[in-house]
Amino acid sequence: MQAYVYGERRELPEGFEAFADRAASAIVSIDMHEGHLADTPDCPCPAPRAREIVAPIDAFHDEARRLGVPVIHVRTVLRRGGVDDVQGGRAAWRLVFPLHVGAIPNADEHAIEGSRWTSFVTRVEPDDLLVETKKRLSVFYPTDLDFLLRNLRVGTVVLNGGFTDCCVLNAAFDASNRDYRVVVLRDLVRGTNPEMEDASLRMISLHLGLVMDAADLLAEWRS
Repeated sequence: MQAYVYGERRELPEGFEAFADRAASAIVSIDMHEGHLADTPDCPCPAPRAREIVAPIDAFHDEARRLGVPVIHVRTVLRRGGVDDVQGGRAAWRLVFPLHVGAIPNADEHAIEGSRWTSFVTRVEPDDLLVETKKRLSVFYPTDLDFLLRNLRVGTVVLNGGFTDCCVLNAAFDASNRDYRVVVLRDLVRGTNPEMEDASLRMISLHLGLVMDAADLLAEWRS
C-alpha cells in the first residue's frame, strides 16, 4: 500500500491493512459548499483553490458508492441572526484570517441557514448522508458525526474537502483522538496555499494517519 510519509511517497510495511478496510470505512467530505467555493466577489469565506477538486471529488464519490462505501457530506450551517457566531461566541477565524487574505466584506453571511452559501457544490446523491450542524473548525464539534460513524460501525474515516490547514486538519486531529483510523486524500484536499497544505499533510502523516492519493485507496478497496 502506497502512502506519503512527510511528503515522500513510500510503500508501507505490514500493519496498515485496516486503513484500507473498505467494509469499515466511510468518506467524510468537508465544507464543499458555496460559502467557500462561489466564484463571486461576495463569497463570504473564499477557498478558490478548492474549486479545482469539485469534479475529482465527485468522481471519487461515484466509485466509492459503487463499492459500497458510505459518503457523508458535512457542511457548516449557522442560525439566522448570528447567535451561533457573530452575535454570540465569535469564531476566531473571522479576526485572524483577514490578516492574511484581506478584508472579507460579506463574511457575516457565511454559512447562514437558508442562504445560498450552504448549497453544496459537490454532488449529493439520495443515499448519501448529511451532517449539517458543524459550527466551528472541526466536523466533530458540535455535530453528531461521531454518533453516525459508530452506528455505521466505521473504523476508518477518509477525509476530503477544504481547507487542508483548517477544517481538514482539525477533522484529522479529532478523528485520531477518538481512535478512528484517518486517511486524508492529498489530491482531494486543498489548503489556503500550497505551503500550508503541504505542512498540514506532513503533520498528518507524522502524527494522525495516512496521506494517500485517491487512486491508490480505490485500488486497495477494489482488491
